[in-house]
Amino acid sequence: MATNALRGARLAVAVALYLLTAVPVFAEPQPLSLQQAVAAALNNNPELVSLRKEAGVLDAAAVRAGVLPNPTLELEGATGALTGSSDDSNLSLGISQEFLLGDKRLKRHAVAERDLAAYRWQVADRERAVKEQVQAAYCDVLLAQERVGLARHSIELNKQLLQVAVDRLAAGDIPELEMYLVRVELVRSEGNLVELQRALLDSRAKLFALVALPPAASPVLGDTLNGNDVRVNGAGDLKQVAMQNRPDLKALHAAMQRSDAEVGLAEAEGIPNLTAGIAVSRDTSSMEIGGAEGRETAYTIGVKISMPIPVFDRNQAGQQEARAKRSSAEIRLQGAAASVEREVDSAHASLANAEKVLSLFRSDILRQLDENLKLTQEAYRLGEVGILAVIEEQKKYFEVSDSYLAALHARQISLNRLESAVAADIYGGVQ
Repeated sequence: MATNALRGARLAVAVALYLLTAVPVFAEPQPLSLQQAVAAALNNNPELVSLRKEAGVLDAAAVRAGVLPNPTLELEGATGALTGSSDDSNLSLGISQEFLLGDKRLKRHAVAERDLAAYRWQVADRERAVKEQVQAAYCDVLLAQERVGLARHSIELNKQLLQVAVDRLAAGDIPELEMYLVRVELVRSEGNLVELQRALLDSRAKLFALVALPPAASPVLGDTLNGNDVRVNGAGDLKQVAMQNRPDLKALHAAMQRSDAEVGLAEAEGIPNLTAGIAVSRDTSSMEIGGAEGRETAYTIGVKISMPIPVFDRNQAGQQEARAKRSSAEIRLQGAAASVEREVDSAHASLANAEKVLSLFRSDILRQLDENLKLTQEAYRLGEVGILAVIEEQKKYFEVSDSYLAALHARQISLNRLESAVAADIYGGVQ
């Protein structure tokens, strides 16, 4: 019995040691790529989700356009009780149906179908705009992250410079003022870091709002600003692609087709509808023959056909309104096509300018700046230059580095704008 107790105690100790030494493994959050961010925004963005729900309204309109008018039940009764002929009465029961002439039902359905087609292209165009917004916000976060890293590098260099100044002050090589100048630069760079971190938080909040992530989610971004060359087609070829792909142009074209269908429907509305009905009547009357009174009942079946006479109103106002809408839709389509061409030209020129700016940095200017900074720092350590020369060289280094990041960001934004203007993935976005 004591042996069993000893075994149980050993087992409990072993389990306790295992639990104490076990290290929980948590899954690291997956980085958020640009493609994932765009896909999440297209699926979860509240504006897009609500816009897609409106398809049910247009589906209902299409169903309503194909529904026949309801038949009309008519019941009529009459009595002679109030006129002294209580034995006289009449009872009529009938049903009538309105028949749509001029293919109105078919033409209403055509209008509803084209309206639904225009709506779908409008949704696609809104998705295109949301994609461009997400791409821009994603690039803003990448730029903010790079600037935060650059600011931290600046702080590290200022700390190293401060240590060199402290050592030289202890050796009596420099006045105390130089050390204070370095400390001022260090405090300034630390304050700049705080501002850049705040800007980074704002950029991330804007991006995550567009992507519609939960408030607690804060993933890291998996892409970087790409410094490679970008090769795109000429503006003429891109214009042709834009004319074929732009969903806003297709939406306006569908709207013009809907206006054509509305013109046909307005002309058909000028044709009056036919109403046909059938009724069964029972007439009861009293009669006196040879001093004897009797009652007579007669049953009749009647057919009734009615149609308005289009003398004054042939839906002239409706036809005029439909033709005016058609002309307006055509003008909007022509204006939108011209705007698309200008948009492609502007985006293409912007991308070309951004490439020219980046080409200035690709001529080893950043490497040369880094080498100049190291030589200046070493010269100050040896007492060959003053502290102002080092501070000025560091400012130049970080200003040019920040300009390079801004050029990368501007090039990527221009590329995203061009892809949005063409409505095609011409390069693949941020890598």
